[in-house]
Amino acid sequence: MHRRLLVVLVPLAVLLVAALGVPLSITVAEREMQETYVNRLNDVGRFASLAETALSTGRTEALQQELTRYHDLYGIPVALIDTSGAVLLGPADAYQKAARAEAALPRIVTAALAGARSEPSWEWAPWDDSALVVAEPVGRDSEVVGAVVTISDLSRTRELILVRWARLAGLGLLPLLALTAVAWPVSAWVLRPVRKLDAATSRISEGDLTIRADAEAGPIELRRLARSFNTMMDAVENAAQRQRAFVSDASHQLRNPLTSLRLAVESLAPHLRAEGDGQQVYDVAVDELKAMQRLLNSLQASARMESLRTASPVDLDEVLATRVDRWRALTATAGQTLTVDVPPGLRLLEPPGGLGSILDELISNALRLSDAQAVEVTARLVSADPGTVTVAVRDDGQGIDVSERAQALQRFWRSPRHQNVSGTGLGLAICADLIGAAGGELRLEEGLPRPDGSGHGLAAVVVLPVAPASAPV
Repeated sequence: MHRRLLVVLVPLAVLLVAALGVPLSITVAEREMQETYVNRLNDVGRFASLAETALSTGRTEALQQELTRYHDLYGIPVALIDTSGAVLLGPADAYQKAARAEAALPRIVTAALAGARSEPSWEWAPWDDSALVVAEPVGRDSEVVGAVVTISDLSRTRELILVRWARLAGLGLLPLLALTAVAWPVSAWVLRPVRKLDAATSRISEGDLTIRADAEAGPIELRRLARSFNTMMDAVENAAQRQRAFVSDASHQLRNPLTSLRLAVESLAPHLRAEGDGQQVYDVAVDELKAMQRLLNSLQASARMESLRTASPVDLDEVLATRVDRWRALTATAGQTLTVDVPPGLRLLEPPGGLGSILDELISNALRLSDAQAVEVTARLVSADPGTVTVAVRDDGQGIDVSERAQALQRFWRSPRHQNVSGTGLGLAICADLIGAAGGELRLEEGLPRPDGSGHGLAAVVVLPVAPASAPV
């Protein structure tokens, strides 16, 4: 944003300087050309006056010497032309040489012999190498007997104009440099609170509600915006804390009455007949009480996990080293197989609450809910710089329909096939929320092929960012 602001300001300043400098440069060039033309016009006017006297008296030696000295002194060919266009007086060779390069010379000489003084042409450019031709008639009206013509090389005039243009350009650069020198720190000062506010919102989007913007730096409008932003975040954080505290307190307060109720219901067991409707109602009541206790435990766990919002780098090898043996024991007990295919050296950002707890939940779901015979844990580096790592738990069990996969990540959702399986429907939802807090994503995809060939199982794919190389573990 800093550079974009300068990109807007500097071109506007350049346009302003150009709007003032271009007309001034044109005026400077016209003034130099006009001064050169006036000088040549005065010279040919004086020579025309001398030529008229010399031709009328027949004494042309002095004029010839004057024209020659003028050429030697200034390097400008000057000649007295008769009505036929022939050179009467002056350095004829130098004049003829310069005349061959000027296409406009015949027209100007013809006009002068007709009694018209040549007019200047201001169609000039630095790359135009044509000379300045000035002609003055000798005599008046019908008594014109010749013309004095000068052919002036304008290279020195062009050099002088270019030098003055360069000075003007240098003077024009001074305000541009001053503007840039002032705009850079001023825009940085103005935009510094904006950058800090942007960084704060990024941290907040990652789940850290404790971040606040700097309300003491920058213009007063941005300070007022930062204070309003901090006030809003205080309200959001307080609301989130109250919500978590309510869930935790309510779960805790319900635990004791629910435990007492369960004990009271279970104390009725000796008074029931082995066969009869009372036994069935008793069994249903005990199962419902157990489900409510699991739900309260899940709600408390959810409140505790949501209070953790800091992702930290971790080595995947270390996470698996503490859990693979237990996973193998669980799968062996259930008559299932576990395969782990994880390349070494993968380092990623661990979600709040720990990556191991999330993988425990995914493995537990694969063992309890899928009726799988094989479970596979794989990890892959998707891309580098910045890169992501995918950790997938695949099974060859029943799986779930594609239409149900998005719903499975919602709180309290249970598949119709799993209504009689213990669970609360919070596990995947909490995992997805925690992974999202670390900048990752939890996806449900097609798993391993089923042994009977009737379809595929389910794959829970955890996508997490690669940890920065400089981040401590």
